[in-house]
Amino acid sequence: MKFVDQLRSLDPRDVGRWPLPMRGFFITLIFAVVAAFAWYMFVWNDDRPLLLKAEADEQDLRAQFESKQQRAANLEAYKAQLAEMERSFGAMLRQLPGKTEVPNLLVDISQTGLGAGLQEKLFQPGGEKSNGFYAELPIKIKLVGTYHDFGNFVSGIAALPRIVTLHDIQISPLDGKGGYDNLTMDVTAKTYRYIEDEGGAHAAKKKAGGAT
Repeated sequence: MKFVDQLRSLDPRDVGRWPLPMRGFFITLIFAVVAAFAWYMFVWNDDRPLLLKAEADEQDLRAQFESKQQRAANLEAYKAQLAEMERSFGAMLRQLPGKTEVPNLLVDISQTGLGAGLQEKLFQPGGEKSNGFYAELPIKIKLVGTYHDFGNFVSGIAALPRIVTLHDIQISPLDGKGGYDNLTMDVTAKTYRYIEDEGGAHAAKKKAGGAT
């Protein structure tokens, strides 16, 4: 209360007569306010963008850390999944015949049609088309038989140990006559050949050509 009474007794128009402790207190208070204002204007405002950027970087680094932590936690599962994919890919590659096996596969396709009771009117292998690590060999086929025989033929193709796909299937009555017992089927069968084993031969040819 004494301090409050002293404040009330002070004459703001005659600061020179204030007690020395009071003058020191107010000078210190004014200095602190001016210093705080100057710090806010010249330090805080200048450093605030850097602070916001640091906070944003911290959030980004936290997100990256959490993502990497999740990957590390699932590393064994990823390895097992990769191994399974490699096994599946290897199994699919083994279904692609090598160059020396293609003639036997063509015979198997032809025999599948004959075994289904169909008459083979056309069996014409086309030009081989390279698609990276495998080559595609189309075969135009024309067969005559019954609708049931065509179903047996398709089932037999699906049962072959090598990959063979059927495309552009067209079934129509033979010579324009109706009925399901006298039909003709035009189809393009495609088989695929693994060509990675030819890389060494291509490299050898290229090297020989450069030496010449």
